[in-house]
Amino acid sequence: MDGTVLVADDDRTIRTVLTQALTRAGCKVHATSSLVTLMRWVDEGKGDLVISDVMMPDGNGLEQLPQISEARPGLPVIVISAQNTIMTAIQAAEADAYDYLPKPFDLPDLMKRAARALEVKRRAPVTRAPELTATEQGGDLPLVGRTGGMQALYRLGARVMNTQLPVLITGESGTGKSLIARAVHDFSDRRSLPFVVVSASDLEGMDGPSTVLSRAKGGSILFDEVSDLAVEAQARIVRMLDTLGDNAPRSMATSQSDLMARMEEGKFREDLFYRLGGVTVDVPSLRERVDDIPLLAEHFLARAERDGAPVRRFGDAALDLVRAYSWPGNVRQLENAVRRLVFTAAEEEITRAEVEMVLGSQPAIEPLRSGGEGEKLSASVANHLRRYFDLLGGVLPPPGLYNRILKEVEGPLIEIALDATGGNQAKCADLLGINRNTLRKKITDLDIRVTRRRKLM
Repeated sequence: MDGTVLVADDDRTIRTVLTQALTRAGCKVHATSSLVTLMRWVDEGKGDLVISDVMMPDGNGLEQLPQISEARPGLPVIVISAQNTIMTAIQAAEADAYDYLPKPFDLPDLMKRAARALEVKRRAPVTRAPELTATEQGGDLPLVGRTGGMQALYRLGARVMNTQLPVLITGESGTGKSLIARAVHDFSDRRSLPFVVVSASDLEGMDGPSTVLSRAKGGSILFDEVSDLAVEAQARIVRMLDTLGDNAPRSMATSQSDLMARMEEGKFREDLFYRLGGVTVDVPSLRERVDDIPLLAEHFLARAERDGAPVRRFGDAALDLVRAYSWPGNVRQLENAVRRLVFTAAEEEITRAEVEMVLGSQPAIEPLRSGGEGEKLSASVANHLRRYFDLLGGVLPPPGLYNRILKEVEGPLIEIALDATGGNQAKCADLLGINRNTLRKKITDLDIRVTRRRKLM
């Protein structure tokens, strides 16, 4: 790696780690804790790459990006931030940042991105959308998360928001699929145009599709839970999409069902699948991002306080229980539980007993009271499956349950085994008692990230 890198971060440890890593890689480094100093270096023509934090003692790093672009067209900027929301990722994209990484970041990953930024000639600057006010930024959207899955989702959403590509958003009920679709629209260059949610009834009749298009007026159309639509309604969508011309609205769709499985069953049209699946965004369930649960819980407490509710905070034991619960209803269930706790808690600090009382009306609270100590894996799986079927209210789940359950067990098992063996795949395969090639295939199929190094920052 060759070039001069300007590093701006108010954390001395991060500056030191980045300086050492970049210097070892062959770069010259200028590091500062001040945006004023950074901008002086930029104005003086120093640097081939900027790595900047967002929240600095003397300003906001994102707000400096237009000035950097104006002063030094083509100078790539990698944004790093502890403000891990979709708004941060989208703002970075709107400000024409080369890349965005959340804190804590993986140092080898950042180094690879820095190398690419130094090697690849930056594209010509694009016209940026107008700055958004705090209200327009949708601060109440619970699209919050520091986990890798959510950060990947944010970056993907930011990259596709101003394209014409259709977007298919998949995930379990309550994960926020419709909110993500709305965010993609609200932060895109179509934000001033209508956002139309289409149901089966909207497509009925000869004039149904044309009425939908006239309502959209070139904005965005969302087919909510498209997998639930009858085949006849699916056919109408196909014909409608085939008639689109200039100034056509953007099409988006959500689905909690496996559309591939539905196609194999003959319950979903293949031609519609390929028309809607330009970009697929998979929203992780809450149990797949456990580390985000406390963050979301605090978010909902803060929102309730802004709305005039009593001030509340979780005690350590209460938060441990909230974190341990599986939340089969995902973010929506968590939000409802927090709202109940805000008004039922006796004191400012929410206790574990109060959480147990609220969750006592939810499925399968019993294993959580013991913390799962001494519980066999088979019993835990059985409880999880009973809770899953109970939530469906007598309706059978989508086909393919066997493979979905195996995937949920295999993924954590392999991830934990890889962590225990320091990312050594040969040792991990031996530990698991499987062939190394089999392990590699499962790592690929389950989209497991392997690294031999610990996350430093």
